[in-house]
Amino acid sequence: MIEQVFLLAQNNEHMIEKVITDENVNFNHMIFNKNEGLPEHFSNSNVYMTVIRGLVSIGLDEHEIHEYSAGTVLKIPKGIKMNVKNLYDDTLELIVIKAPAPEK
Repeated sequence: MIEQVFLLAQNNEHMIEKVITDENVNFNHMIFNKNEGLPEHFSNSNVYMTVIRGLVSIGLDEHEIHEYSAGTVLKIPKGIKMNVKNLYDDTLELIVIKAPAPEK
């Protein structure tokens, strides 16, 4: 078998799942319930965030919070202050890809 196979968790529980972490890319799967999210931080690579379900509320740098629904892909450059939250009752599920993989 040439390909590698990775499985994503299928649930509604809060989690940040590091699916692939190698020298090329970081591929993360995240699930947040109401009032959960990531701690405010600066992006350490180019970030490609896909909303799988729910509605993400995201504040970038000093800009106002914007909200994006399922099916939306966001491209966020390296070095941007990020504040990612789920402010709603519906479960928020994200795929977050960092490319190139951040240096350690």
